[in-house]
Amino acid sequence: MNVRDLIPWSRGENQLPTPFREGDRDPFLSLHREVNRLIDDVFRGFALPSVGAVPAFGGGWPSVEISDSEKEITVTAEVPGLEEQDIELLLNDGVLTLKGEKRSEVEDRDRQFSERYYGRFERRIPLGAEVREDEVDARFRNGVLTVTLPKTEKAQSQVRRIAIKS
Repeated sequence: MNVRDLIPWSRGENQLPTPFREGDRDPFLSLHREVNRLIDDVFRGFALPSVGAVPAFGGGWPSVEISDSEKEITVTAEVPGLEEQDIELLLNDGVLTLKGEKRSEVEDRDRQFSERYYGRFERRIPLGAEVREDEVDARFRNGVLTVTLPKTEKAQSQVRRIAIKS
C-alpha cells in the first residue's frame, strides 16, 4: 500500500474523492471542528442549573416536585440522609427557600470516588401565587419534606378556566 492512498486529499489531476466538503479541504480546519465537536459533546452533560437553584450535584439538589391545585401549592423535596433540624425553610416575597447542609457521616481519607453529595444546598422556588403565610404547613418523614402552602382567597378567585375551541 502506498502512503498516498492513506492521505484524504490529492494535488494532482487524478483527484480521489475526499471525506471533506468542497470548502473544507484544509485538514487543520477539519481537525479544529472535530475537536470543538468532541469538547461540546463532553460538556453537554453538565447542564446549567435551573433558575433559583444553587449549583449542586446534578444542577439542583434536593430534587423537588411541585403541584398546584386551586386551593393550595404543595412542594415535596427528597432530602435523604438529613434530619429535620438540618433543613431551614423560609418564605419571603412569594419565594419558598429550602436550605441546609448535608454532612458526611465518616471522615474517610482513603475514598477514591463518591457520587454522594455533601455540603450546603439552597433551592429557591417562586410560587407564582399569593399564599396564606400563617397557615403554611411543613412535614418531614422518611427523608421527604412536604410543604403545603394554602392560597389566599384572591389567588383562588384569579384562576380562570379558558375554553379550548377546535
